[in-house]
Amino acid sequence: MKKLLLIVLLTLPLNIHAAKAIHHGPIGVMADHFHKKGEWMVSLRFANMEMKKNILNGNSISTEDILKQPNPFSKIPMMMENSESILAMNEASSKMSGHPHSTSMKMPMNLSVIPKKMTMRMIMLGAMYAPSDKITLMGMAMFNDKEMILDTHQGMMRREYLGSFETSSSDLSKISLSALINLHDVESSRWHAIFGLEKSLGENSEKGLVLTPMNMKTFITLPYGMQSSDKSLRLISGITNVRLIGDFILGNQLLFKKVIDEKDWNFGDEFEYNIWFQGSFNDRASYSFRLNYKDQDSIDGSNKTIMAPVQTANPLNYGGEVINFGIGINTIFDIFGGRYKDRFAFEIIKPIDQNKNGLQMKDDITIHIGFQKSL
Repeated sequence: MKKLLLIVLLTLPLNIHAAKAIHHGPIGVMADHFHKKGEWMVSLRFANMEMKKNILNGNSISTEDILKQPNPFSKIPMMMENSESILAMNEASSKMSGHPHSTSMKMPMNLSVIPKKMTMRMIMLGAMYAPSDKITLMGMAMFNDKEMILDTHQGMMRREYLGSFETSSSDLSKISLSALINLHDVESSRWHAIFGLEKSLGENSEKGLVLTPMNMKTFITLPYGMQSSDKSLRLISGITNVRLIGDFILGNQLLFKKVIDEKDWNFGDEFEYNIWFQGSFNDRASYSFRLNYKDQDSIDGSNKTIMAPVQTANPLNYGGEVINFGIGINTIFDIFGGRYKDRFAFEIIKPIDQNKNGLQMKDDITIHIGFQKSL
């Protein structure tokens, strides 16, 4: 699949410049353009992504069938902090010792906690500066806010529904610095390479209050998907081609993210391909259609304190292939004044095929909203 996409990109005719709404690609595409010497651009992006229902190896799975799935941690005691049933005892003991206490619980043989919905909100602050016509520097900082709603069932016997609970986390997730290198730039076509580093900064062992299959509330280390980062360092590399075809624009981008320095665990290496088509309503508004393909490896390594009878605690239940389709709008306004206009953009993304590793939640609608200002 990756080889086929590479061939598609590299065999496109070398054939953009437009100082109109279609000058930039869809707002969900990063590093789609470069700048001329001395130019600055600042950007603010907001994304809201939701996940609902569950799939096993790409196929839908019911709650009843999830409860039949084996719990890989069934033979390992689950460490808990301040469970309701022992809270009074721990509080009294903690006052005497000055340290919080924890206890352990035997985990069920099968999965007993089922994710129902996850919402992830991302705020991305970016800046671009071109010290020359050949190189544009790009920096970005991302803040993540995550919420997940889960249902808990009895660990044994009739597996009755016990109740729902919510976990959440938020933090500065990562920062990145990249260089966009101008390889080819004529009126009808441009090519540029992307090289950079991305550092995960946020918390990777966040704790949260959960409802256990024993019908007790307790604090545990949240599963990997609820952590703000993995503390790793990634190498970013890619190539982008944007070309003019009559009054329309066709863009392509290949992007790789590879872990080059990791801690105890890290999210897998990632390959992404974007192809988009743009047209104009008029000089101040344009539309876009985008096809996005992502392929990510499963988690490498593990956190020994992440153990729970839920699919998200298993490092193998991460990564896989997803194909998305997006529709976007770019608009230009003159609100803040200056030499250049202000760009506001919107894009909505819908998955059309998901072949994820193991047992995972399904991606649902993602909405991107952004503002960009050249200086």
